[in-house]
Amino acid sequence: MSMETTAWTQLHSVMNATQDRRPLARDTLRRVGAFARPHRRRITQFVLLSTVTALLAVATPVLAGWVVDAIVSGGDPGRVTTLAVLIAVIALAEAGLGLLGRWLSANLGEGLILDLRTAVFDHVQRMPVAFFTRTRTGALVSRLNNDVIGAQRAFSNTLSGVVGNLVTLLLTLGVMLTLSWQITLLALALLPVFVVPARRMGTRMARLQREAAEHNAAMGTQMTERFSAPGATLVKLFGRPADESARFEERARRVRDIGVRTAMAQSAFITALTLVSALALALVYGLGGHFALTGALDAGSVVTLALLLTRLYAPLTALAGARVDIMSALVSFERVFEVLDLRPLIADRPGARPVPDGPVAVEFEDVRFGYPSADKVSLASLEEVATLDTRAGGEVLHGISFRAEPGHTVALVGSSGAGKSTIAQLLPRLYDADEGAVRVGGTDVRDLTAASLRATVGMVTQDGHLFHDTIRANLLLARPEATDEELRDVLRRARLDRLVAELPDGLDTVVGERGYRLSGGERQRMTIARLLLAGQRVVILDEATAHLDSTSEAAVQEALAEALTDRTAVVIAHRLSTVRAADLILVVEDGRVVERGTHTELLAAEGRYAELYRTQFSTEGLVPGTLR
Repeated sequence: MSMETTAWTQLHSVMNATQDRRPLARDTLRRVGAFARPHRRRITQFVLLSTVTALLAVATPVLAGWVVDAIVSGGDPGRVTTLAVLIAVIALAEAGLGLLGRWLSANLGEGLILDLRTAVFDHVQRMPVAFFTRTRTGALVSRLNNDVIGAQRAFSNTLSGVVGNLVTLLLTLGVMLTLSWQITLLALALLPVFVVPARRMGTRMARLQREAAEHNAAMGTQMTERFSAPGATLVKLFGRPADESARFEERARRVRDIGVRTAMAQSAFITALTLVSALALALVYGLGGHFALTGALDAGSVVTLALLLTRLYAPLTALAGARVDIMSALVSFERVFEVLDLRPLIADRPGARPVPDGPVAVEFEDVRFGYPSADKVSLASLEEVATLDTRAGGEVLHGISFRAEPGHTVALVGSSGAGKSTIAQLLPRLYDADEGAVRVGGTDVRDLTAASLRATVGMVTQDGHLFHDTIRANLLLARPEATDEELRDVLRRARLDRLVAELPDGLDTVVGERGYRLSGGERQRMTIARLLLAGQRVVILDEATAHLDSTSEAAVQEALAEALTDRTAVVIAHRLSTVRAADLILVVEDGRVVERGTHTELLAAEGRYAELYRTQFSTEGLVPGTLR
């Protein structure tokens, strides 16, 4: 490795490292060791290979010096040939070992990335819904990408660098001191001229890089939001493309300016250190040549010293920045462990059992609930705030009690924000009640296994969310082993069979991000088809027909009739006409059930339900008294 290359490597390391002066955390190192333990055999092979490679790197300059001595002394030509062949063999060996080392390094690094990403992904999937409502998606994705890759460098780069450079440094110093301690000490005296500018320039350029990263992140956020279907529609509706373009161009121009400054600073730095390299070589040749002419040193030793010079500066420079590399890697590990240490609020209890077979009832008994505070479900770094809010959200459900018998439908109605959706979210255990009990099949949901609860309770929300994938893939999310015949059957029951038959790719048609290539009613029927395929015994409909026109609503209602047949259902609706046939209607206001009964009973009571009913239908130009 040349001094120029070493300079560039050191500069790049300082630029991209986190300038953290904290002591090495033993707990972090212990946990890193736990992740590395499955790869310990390959790590040992990697360390041994790095040591052998370092030995060969020092051997070549020594052999080159012997060749020069043999030539100057007029020795045996066969010796020169033998030494040359040996140098060639070492070069071939270095090339082969370098490829093998790269293979081991790549396997170590990619294996660690696989382990970390899988661990983080699996852990995040166990987090409660509250975690996702507070977390910036981009920041969370960055943990699985940037930070995991930063942690991987500890094994693929830093580990091999420290081992190889340490061995190379010790051997090089030993040989150089043996040949000429005076030249060796003078060469070491130039080291600060080599390292200090790299540290200072690196810190300055790191600031530029961070600023550029911030602008790039802002551009990425702008593109992500504006290039989504809803974002692009919003920009077009308000006629702001020029303003958006100007904002983007301003950030892009700043990144360009930083890029130019960075490139010029790098060029000036490398040029300066090339000059240092030339001065160091001049020192070796000048002082070494003087010693050779006075008989104090062989000519071959001068050549050996010159060749060893780069092998002295390279490891010294790299080891000088090793702590920065290690701290940078450990910071990445800590950021990954920070996510892994966030305890999921929803988890199976020891001894949790499955939901009983057969028809199941749903029961809420004096349920009280308040949304958890931010510090229990999130991280400040993922929310982009200095500190998390430790205040609890306050109780939003106050003593909710009701029972839905097997095969019956319970409807929840009331004002927006009354707590209806919160009640629905407690049933599939998206949250846990603070007090009281939510029971499915007579068992508290906290005593049931999560897998069996999800297999029992299905939910259709008002947004009808679909993944950017095919119709087939979105349906198979409910039951991966389902056949095409079963998929077509649920599409028929959801009144989507004709639509899919007319699509050019049929079941393999991609629905677009969030299903935006389908209409609102078609998306809702897709989610109902998915529910039918899952075959869950309890169904939750959370405003499933909201924001639909009358034609789409009629189609969705037909599909819902299929979905509710012989199933226990909890239905949330603003349109009271959709819940008139419910077995029990609960009027929820301010987190309390203020009325309960059938449609007829509640109208006769002339209470809140009757008020909502008359208000709703009078706004549609109908006479309330005729809608009994």
